[in-house]
Amino acid sequence: MEELNRSLFLWINATPQSAAWLLELATFIAKDLIAIVPLLIVALWLWGPHSGIRVLVLKTGIALLYALAISWCVGQLYPHSRPFAIGLGHQFLSHASDSSYPSDHGTAIFTFALAFIFWHRIWSGILLLAIGTAIAWSRIYLGVHWPMDMLGGLLVGLLGCLFSQVAWPWYGEPLMKLLHQIYRLLFSLPIRKGWVRN
Repeated sequence: MEELNRSLFLWINATPQSAAWLLELATFIAKDLIAIVPLLIVALWLWGPHSGIRVLVLKTGIALLYALAISWCVGQLYPHSRPFAIGLGHQFLSHASDSSYPSDHGTAIFTFALAFIFWHRIWSGILLLAIGTAIAWSRIYLGVHWPMDMLGGLLVGLLGCLFSQVAWPWYGEPLMKLLHQIYRLLFSLPIRKGWVRN
């Protein structure tokens, strides 16, 4: 498996001969495209078309917390060096030499995409999955992750969604009620002005 991981990495990884525009595009995707996760969560909570959207936001948020916790635990228990840390391939993105498996970026975007597939619309989840695939490609292309790191992020995201779904009947409604109370308190003025949804 490790040999396959290395072979796939070297096949995807950029080289000094790679086009400058492609390296710039990959850098933008690797560093900035992940911002879609918090931006979409905030936008859906504040301006979502109906109250069911807030259930989606909360379940997705819980899934993300589970997935990132699992990712951290796996990284602590089974540390895996990044490609540049062992001198393999070419690195075009600055990154700490910490454990690479599973990818935090991959975990976040794939959890988000899977949550939308399961709890929203398949088309929206597939669109987010395509964005996740682009982020995964870019981080391998720039030499900071292995392909298996991204596959690990997808699997951890699946576990996060599973745990969120199983746990929802236990504390979903009370947590939603509490968050609504906090939201109405903190956003009372924007709600009264009609800038955000009640």
